[in-house]
Amino acid sequence: MDREIQGGFMTVNPYTEETITSYTYMNDDEVETAINSCHRAFKKWKETPIEERAQIIKNIGEQLSKQKQELVQLMTNEMGKPSAQGESEIDLCIGIAQYTATNGPKELAPEERETSNGGKGIITYSPEGIIYSIQPWNFPTYQPLRVAIANLLAGNGVLLKHAENVTGSALKVKEVLENAGVPKDLFQVLIITHDQSNTVIANEKVRGVTFTGSSAGGRKVAEQAGKALKKTVMELGSNDAYLILDDADVKTAVESCVQGRIINNGETCIAAKRFIVVDKVYEQFKEGFIKGMSGVKMGNPFDTSTDLGPIAREDLRNELHDQVKKSVANGAKIEVGGEIPDGKGYFYPSTVLSDVKPGQPAYDEELFGPVASLIRAKDNEDAMRIANDSRFGLGGGIFSKDEKGAIELAQKHFDTGMVFINSYGLAQPMMPFGGVKDSGYGREHGGFGLKEFVNIKSVMVVKE
Repeated sequence: MDREIQGGFMTVNPYTEETITSYTYMNDDEVETAINSCHRAFKKWKETPIEERAQIIKNIGEQLSKQKQELVQLMTNEMGKPSAQGESEIDLCIGIAQYTATNGPKELAPEERETSNGGKGIITYSPEGIIYSIQPWNFPTYQPLRVAIANLLAGNGVLLKHAENVTGSALKVKEVLENAGVPKDLFQVLIITHDQSNTVIANEKVRGVTFTGSSAGGRKVAEQAGKALKKTVMELGSNDAYLILDDADVKTAVESCVQGRIINNGETCIAAKRFIVVDKVYEQFKEGFIKGMSGVKMGNPFDTSTDLGPIAREDLRNELHDQVKKSVANGAKIEVGGEIPDGKGYFYPSTVLSDVKPGQPAYDEELFGPVASLIRAKDNEDAMRIANDSRFGLGGGIFSKDEKGAIELAQKHFDTGMVFINSYGLAQPMMPFGGVKDSGYGREHGGFGLKEFVNIKSVMVVKE
């Protein structure tokens, strides 16, 4: 965890292990004031024509471009993201702003339908109110903005509780939004405790809750929201399976799978984590994959040649290493990595575990860091069975030269919210993002996220 102080906490640079700054928790009166001021701002904002809201969303993209390097440096300092990947994160946020500004008004436009009695029905997507957004640290700009952009365009207000270790990024996002023209108080950053968070969920002015994080955390938030009859969107963890089928281009699969495992220091919910390789190509893939993971450059996240920066916090690194040790104790074999290096920084090397089987954390759990689980399958059918043998279902991948067959396998058999063919997973503004099973429910992006927290209202005109 971040270093606690009386009434607050300090943030820590995971590369230098030095304190960045300190923050004080808001008191209960300050939280109540923030909610009330957000609600007042919402009542004005919902009356703003959607075309004007879209222009402000477009402005967000422009402000992100202007402040790109400042955001990248802040994210790298706070959670160790390689700076080159930080630039890609900001580019994605710019793309989301542009896509939403262009397509959002059409997605939320009223629809007319004929009714069975010959009358007219109108479907209206009306703003609901304040949406409470609880977000993790691994994408400090993207996580809060993908919620804020959709809900601000829809006419809602947003309260953000960001992860403590990226509080600076949260405040910077607020600055970006207000510089773009988002009205004062409509987007609020809450620096609060978990107990205070439960009070926010229960507040009658809060109409919905969206959470990104672990399955355990999601259950707690969903329980509190359920007690208050609040709708939720849950984007939770996963141990995404990538299938290397018997006709795969192994060279392409190796290159993509290495990148898919180490991107964002391996700290990505939709990262490639379990690599299920059919017997026919197993040895070839294993050899290339181990070589590729062995060649990953770990070091200073500000160095543009660095592939792998530090884990975001010391406790997270310890948890990851404990999962590796438990997996080995239960029969897994370390092919490369698997040891905490000496020296400063919360580094963990790119690691490959083979002989991974049920009952090991490397098979059953999410390993949030650059640790790959190598699993052998008898054939393609067995590979699909193993992929679905998981309580998670966020994303996954299929490598095969038979693109048509891979698409059919993805559509009909892969029990996840997203499947990537001959590539590794990345969010796209125009495609829905979300999972099933213990990976949550609800969708972001692709127009779907715009409608998660609106009142889909039926207005019916009855024919005389």
